[in-house]
Amino acid sequence: MSALPRPKKRLGQHFLTDPRLLGRIADALACTREDTVIEIGPGRGALTEHLLQRAGRVIAIELDRELAPILRERWKDEPRFTLIEGDVLEQDLGALAGGPYLLAGNVPYNITTPILFHAMQRPRPTRAVYLVQKEVADRVVAAPDSDDYGALSVNVQALAQAERLFLVGAKSFNPPPKVESAVLRIVPRAEALLAPEEEEPFRLLVQGAFGLRRKQMRRVVRTLFDLDAAAADALLSAAGVDPAARPETLGVLEFLRVLRARR
Repeated sequence: MSALPRPKKRLGQHFLTDPRLLGRIADALACTREDTVIEIGPGRGALTEHLLQRAGRVIAIELDRELAPILRERWKDEPRFTLIEGDVLEQDLGALAGGPYLLAGNVPYNITTPILFHAMQRPRPTRAVYLVQKEVADRVVAAPDSDDYGALSVNVQALAQAERLFLVGAKSFNPPPKVESAVLRIVPRAEALLAPEEEEPFRLLVQGAFGLRRKQMRRVVRTLFDLDAAAADALLSAAGVDPAARPETLGVLEFLRVLRARR
């Protein structure tokens, strides 16, 4: 281990070292020899090893130029392993997989939300399991009118079912992060709530609404849609939403009705 490069703070590197927890993460993905798994940030390859024991193929995306050659050398004789050196946010995940795929990774905490959104682009993974900051996991699974509920909650839940599986303590990492971590599983909805062409307008509506989260929905739609008070009330009435409600009290379906009432 001493020969390996030191973890890089600028890349948000905190390597999970507990074999039992690594196995639980791989088990949560429930991959088989029929599956292609894309791994985000394999790092030193600890989770990669567990994935290769279960999956038919593993495509690992690593940004660290010092770690990439170590990973490539380690599995140079493993035809089921492919290494992509680069930024996951610049990769077309569906194209890399060439078909259905699962997604896993110990996600850098400094870019967790952009990665979650990137992974929700079509074609989405059949299943995704992430090791993330506990605060992010709590936000993803939060219910309306709770402290953690926000734009991330609505946008993920509109497209998928999300569950926080278990917590991971800081001492299980090298170096230990200053926050608690959690394993998050996200499975796209079998029956989509949004049509493909609605996904981007929905995301923009939700992000805009939570940017005004202390305002009533009457003010939110007036601001976002450039409406007068009467038009705003009419739109919200058509959507079945109380004009005095605030964004953090609305569920996914209510936001969707607001979007569709705008048309």
